[in-house]
This record gives sequence, structure tokens and C-alpha cells, in this order.
Amino acid sequence: MRTPNADQVLTPSQLNALARGLLEDAFPMVWIEAELGSVTRPSSGHWYFSLKDAHAQVRAVIFRGRAASLRFAPREGLRVLARGKLSLYEPRGDCQIIIEQMEEAGEGALRRAFETLKAKLAAEGLFDTARKRPLPFLPRRIGVLTSPSGAVIRDICSVLSRRFPLLALELLPVPVQGETAAVQIRQMLQRAYASNRYDLLLLARGGGSLEDLWAFNDEQLARTIAASPVPVVSAIGHETDFTLADFAADLRAPTPSAAAELIAPDQHAIRQRLARARQRLHGEVRHQLRKNIQQLDHARLRLENTSPRTRLQLARLRQQQLHQRLDHALSRHLQTALQRTRQAAAALRAQTPERQFAALRQRQQAVGHRLHAAWQQQLQKAQQRSQYAGQRLYIQHPHKRLQHLQQRLARLAARPQTAIQQQLRLQQKNLHGMARALHAVSPLATLARGYSILKTEDGRVLRSAQAVQPGDSLTARLADGKLRVTVTAQPILEES
Repeated sequence: MRTPNADQVLTPSQLNALARGLLEDAFPMVWIEAELGSVTRPSSGHWYFSLKDAHAQVRAVIFRGRAASLRFAPREGLRVLARGKLSLYEPRGDCQIIIEQMEEAGEGALRRAFETLKAKLAAEGLFDTARKRPLPFLPRRIGVLTSPSGAVIRDICSVLSRRFPLLALELLPVPVQGETAAVQIRQMLQRAYASNRYDLLLLARGGGSLEDLWAFNDEQLARTIAASPVPVVSAIGHETDFTLADFAADLRAPTPSAAAELIAPDQHAIRQRLARARQRLHGEVRHQLRKNIQQLDHARLRLENTSPRTRLQLARLRQQQLHQRLDHALSRHLQTALQRTRQAAAALRAQTPERQFAALRQRQQAVGHRLHAAWQQQLQKAQQRSQYAGQRLYIQHPHKRLQHLQQRLARLAARPQTAIQQQLRLQQKNLHGMARALHAVSPLATLARGYSILKTEDGRVLRSAQAVQPGDSLTARLADGKLRVTVTAQPILEES
């Protein structure tokens, strides 16, 4: 046997990893219809089982995240249609399918047909968002296509009466299950279109299995809904149920009650909106009214200013003002002329010989008074200078000068003595203050207040009662002397 190269030898782990990659690449996603066997669900929440037929079986697993979306509980012997990814469990080398989707076999066929028809209609653009129409805010009449005997119509009526009881609602009875249901629903829709009575149509049914809801997956029904001239709302089954009618409708509601909530406006919200609109309208009306009144006032003023009567009144007013100004000007000129005339007459009277002689006499008397005052002033100055000169001569006398110098010397000699005495008094005052402060902190002052200082025989100051024993001799220092004391009992300690 030829020995292989080292890079050609595989370990079990490498072999299983290689096989797993080949399987997953060759079979990315497969559909398989089989019977369940060896079904187990450990505490991890995953489902483990085998998919088998009469001749073979393959292991399968549904992980916990996918298991939550199952519509049934897997059990032994149940026939299912599963979709998953083929893989290899490397630790044991087991081939297995990782299940992504699983349904009971009968429902699975319906699901495949649903997905095929859905893809076909979507490719034609029947479900495009662009062709969806908005619902009317306040529809005048709503047609409800549903069973007349079920709880659906009662739930819808209850919600509509609570939200907006004034809405007109008409029941268009149709079967919602069975072989002829799709045909009858289409015919009722076409009659509703032809009547042109409705602003909105609601197609509703309660929950059920895929087979129960299959009438709403009819291709012709989906096309009829898409061709509706008015908006159509679908409310088929529960929130997790989807039909072709839901995709073809302008709006899908998760439940019939939710559909009623969506198509009917809230009367309380409308009342609030109307109240706000009324307030805004009143405000706008008041604002426009004030604006119109202002414009009317301005127009009336302009009209009055431009009328002949107003212009004549203004001319008369200006004429009166001019007359008043002329009268005032004439009065001022007349008063000025009279004043000047009086001043000229007074000047003429002042030029008579008697008045000139009296004026000369007054000037002569004034000159005499000024000369007498000047002579008196000069005499006083001469007397002051004479007194000042006499004082200086008196001071300049040798005897007086010697006496003045002796007085000055005595004052100078007394100054140092006075300064020394002041300094001594200040130092004595400071010394007394420091002595008082030293005495306040002195141990002797403390002793004078009733305290004592205890010393042992070797002269150490006793600071704690724990340092002595009965029989020890101590010296007590008091303010005025010393005492010899002996400890006679065990010291009593006090808590601090």
C-alpha cells in the first residue's frame, strides 16, 4: 500500500467538517414530508425527533427560537411538512436537518399553494404600497361584509357605537367559510361597488385554521378587492393570520375590533379638535373685525379731511390763527415804541442845567469822600508800621534778647526729661500687663484656686492615679506650703 502524503490524511473532525460544508452547500434549503418519530424536548427548549417514512429516516432538530412559532406540538406519528437546512452534527457524524418551518402535512400543502399564489400576485404589482388608498376621515356609510350570526358583527357595532355612534353602518351578509364562500364574497363586493353607496368597505372574520380561512385566499377574490373603487379594510382571523385578501386590501387590521377602531374616528378627539377650531375661528373673526373697524376709522378720517366742509373749517381756523398772530405782533411793536418814547423823554429831561449842576455836585462830594477815606487808610498803615518797628527795636535790645534766649534754653532742656518720663510710664504699663498674663497661666495661680501638685519621693510629678499603690508616700504642693501624704487605699479610677 502506498503511503499518503501528510496533507492528504484527515482527522475525524476534519472529515466531518468537510462533509458538513459539502452538505450545506449542496442542499441549502429542502422541503420534506414525513412522519415524526422519537420526539423529545429536553430542558433546553429545543425539539429533537426523526423524520421517517417506510424505508428511511433522518434526524431533525428545531431550536427553541423557532419552536415558539409552531402552531402545534410535535408528537409521535404526526405527518408533517417541514422546511430546513441539511447539515452534519460533527461530534457524532450524524446527518440532520435543522428545521426552519414545520406544519401538519395537510396544512402544509395549503401553505405552499398560498405562497405560490402570493408570489404570483405580488409580481403583478397587486400588493404594491403605492396603490394603497388612505381611509376617509369620516366615512358617511360603511359596508361590513361578514357573517350575520357571528360575534364579529357585534364586536364591530360595539366599538363603532363607542367611538362614533353617528356613523351609518350596513351589514352585507356573506358566508365566511366553505367552498362557495369566496364566490359569494366576490358577488357581494361587486354589488356594493355598483351601488355607489359606501365610502368604505370592511371585510371581517374571526379566527380559525388555515383551512377555515382558505376562502379569503382565493385569487379572484384578491383581484376583486384590488379593483375596488373605494378603500377596503380586511380583518381576517387573528393577528398572526395572513390571507391574500389582507395583502390586496388598502389596510389590514389584526382583528375585527381593531378594524373598527381604525375606521371610526374618536368622537372625543373630534370634539376637542372642533373646540380648538372654534376657538381659532373666533379669534380670527375678532381679529378681522378689529382690523376692519380700524380700516373704517382711517377711511372716515381721510374722507372727513378731504370734504369741502372740512377744508373750509381748516381755512377759517388758519385765518383766525393769522389774525391772532397779527394782533400780538402789533401789540408788541406798539409797546416797544412807547417804551422807547419814554426813555427818550427821560434822557431829554436829564440834559437840563439844573440836573447837570446837581450831577457835578454829587460827583464832587463822591471825590471828597474817596480822598478822605484814602487819607484815613494811609494814616492807619503808617501807625501799624510804626508799632511794628517799635516792637522789633524792643526785641533787638541786648537785655531783652538775652532774656528771650534763656527762656528758649529752659524749654529745650525740659523736652528730653519729659520724653524719658513718658517712655518709662509706657514701659511700666507694658510690664504690668505681661506680669498679669504670666500670673494667669502660672501653676501658683492654679494652686491658689484650691488645686495641688503631687510628687513622688524621687520628685516626679504624679499625673495618673494608676501610678501609685497603697502605702506610697507623696508630697503635696499647695499655694502657701507643702504637705507629706500617704496613700492608704487602692486608687478609684473615673471614666473619662
